Amino acid sequence: MIELERVSKWYGQVIGLNDVTCVFPPGITALLGPNGAGKSTMMKLITGQLRPSTGKLTVFGEAPFANPRVFRRLGYCPESESSYEEMSGRDFVTMCSYLAGMSGADTKSRVSAVIDQVGMTQHADRKIGGYSKGMRQRIKIAQGIVHDPDVLILDEPLNGLDPLARHEITTLLQTLGDAGKCIVVSSHILYEIEQMTTDIQLLHKGRIQAQGDIYAIRDLIDSHPHRIAIQSPQARGLARCLLELPYVLSARLDGAEAQSVEIETRSPERFYDEFPAIVLENSFLVHQFHSPDNNLEAVFNYLTN
Repeated sequence: MIELERVSKWYGQVIGLNDVTCVFPPGITALLGPNGAGKSTMMKLITGQLRPSTGKLTVFGEAPFANPRVFRRLGYCPESESSYEEMSGRDFVTMCSYLAGMSGADTKSRVSAVIDQVGMTQHADRKIGGYSKGMRQRIKIAQGIVHDPDVLILDEPLNGLDPLARHEITTLLQTLGDAGKCIVVSSHILYEIEQMTTDIQLLHKGRIQAQGDIYAIRDLIDSHPHRIAIQSPQARGLARCLLELPYVLSARLDGAEAQSVEIETRSPERFYDEFPAIVLENSFLVHQFHSPDNNLEAVFNYLTN
């Protein structure tokens, strides 16, 4: 639904986006990167607020800049606050629905429906000026989805939400993604993004550093062996045994009483396949094991540091 082909955006002598080529398919894609990576620039280009300096960017096959046909099918939830303090939440969402081209008898029921979806029915008729940050965030998401867009762009949508609200909004976005909507979400809260989707576009210094499934990306980072942490009261004996395996590079005992061991391997799948047999054959007691590398934060740190 969204395609960028060698897109660059310059602000005078400053490069915001540098020769980026990527595609955003239906479903949820996380747009990640440190501050200044170019995430906001890309979102403003996709939503038609900026025009590319070079390259080609299309949404639904059309250039989005100043294009009402694209705007009607696109929803946007910005990070910055731009609500009307004297309006009620319901009036604000209703106004945004009219701006998106909605009209007719169904508009009122649609506004009520999306307000309910974001959990704001009880507070919909209060003035926005009296809302908490979390309430403001919910009502911004409501205005972004009120016209049932095919593409939804959300800049830090989980900011200011309590844990319950984050779970509710994450579930809502997953439902929309499963229905075939193209959803682009930026966030700095990596563990929450990991719960939402495994499909990422990672920007660094204006360039795409990695794209695709985070676990597939991790498997391609050969310069960083996978770490696997194992808790066992027999950690010393387990470490000696594992070091005999040709694909285990190192083993380090952790904890004051050496109750765990952390190994490094370049063949994690082989290790996971053979580890149960090793434990049973040697009668080791293992409480748990996990990989601190097999997550989004580790991938993010490897690629940006």
